[in-house]
Amino acid sequence: MPSVHVDLGERAYTVLVQTGLLAQTGETLMQLGIGGQRVAIISDETVARLHAGTLMGSLQSSGFHPTLHTVAAGEASKSMTQAETLCREMIRAGHDRKSFVIALGGGVVGDLAGFVASIFYRGIPFVQIPTTIVAQVDSSVGGKTGVNVGEGKNLLGVFHQPRAVFIDPDTLQTLPDREFREGFAEAIKHAAIRDAAMLDELANLDPNGRDVPAALIARNIAIKARIVEADEHETMGIRALLNFGHTIGHGIEASLPYGEMLHGEAISLGIRAALFISERYAGLSTSESSKIINLLDHYRLPLVLEDTITTDSVMEKLARDKKFSAGAIRFVVLDTLGSAKVTDTVTADDLREAIDHLRTSVRP
Repeated sequence: MPSVHVDLGERAYTVLVQTGLLAQTGETLMQLGIGGQRVAIISDETVARLHAGTLMGSLQSSGFHPTLHTVAAGEASKSMTQAETLCREMIRAGHDRKSFVIALGGGVVGDLAGFVASIFYRGIPFVQIPTTIVAQVDSSVGGKTGVNVGEGKNLLGVFHQPRAVFIDPDTLQTLPDREFREGFAEAIKHAAIRDAAMLDELANLDPNGRDVPAALIARNIAIKARIVEADEHETMGIRALLNFGHTIGHGIEASLPYGEMLHGEAISLGIRAALFISERYAGLSTSESSKIINLLDHYRLPLVLEDTITTDSVMEKLARDKKFSAGAIRFVVLDTLGSAKVTDTVTADDLREAIDHLRTSVRP
């Protein structure tokens, strides 16, 4: 079984990746000595219909007492109102400080459930069971939890590391095509900033298939784990490298009603904008940019920004982003494939020009 250890001292945990792992959750938790008997499963309505039965059966057969708590699928569920609703449901279901939470779903569920676990009785353990590409290769690891507000994404939250992450690639079989493909924006980001050789491996995958090698998922997790270990709370500028493509990407995503553009789709546009700036400020070659753009296109991710999303709107949203420090712009650029850095030389005018560049065709 491919596994990745995230070494954070007392908060260290292991990420396990194996086909069929969902049905072995109870047994695996027992082996790892995680959690008390009572567990609150937080999922969305779609994922719960598909996978909650398997998970609850596994937990019950190992002596756990699970309760299921569902939210509507989609980004709109990542709210303070929904977090309070879940906490109150868990209290009424008899959960207390000896309980633990399992997040079963994609990035929205993982962020929301992790946040709930961090505030419930001032903090209880939680386990991530991610079911989308975005969550499996990225958001389930690192301890960032949070909810959205009208002013932007993830502006309220805390660092709360999971006790373990269980990844079952079989859960990807049930994803709709669009949700499957969007997740590869995060894998392409990892390759761009730390592992250029993985770009070729991603190019060889069938975007219409569902067979994602466990080793490839673990390879992505290892990249994120090493960065998180070096800068858990994003105070040294190292973890900020994971924001490649996210500054403008989040601004685009937040400029639309929640869920209208998927996270990975917005990040694809943000990556193209970041490549444009990287060519200007970091010496990235046009051929290297083209390799990444062609890979995003391989997964049929958006590369051209619609005129209905104004530059002013994107700029307004990204100005509130956490990646700005005391009003200064900290932007992640590539100097070559596999090598990223944070620069403070990018101006607001540069960001505007990069956003406008997204309205041009990627083809001559």
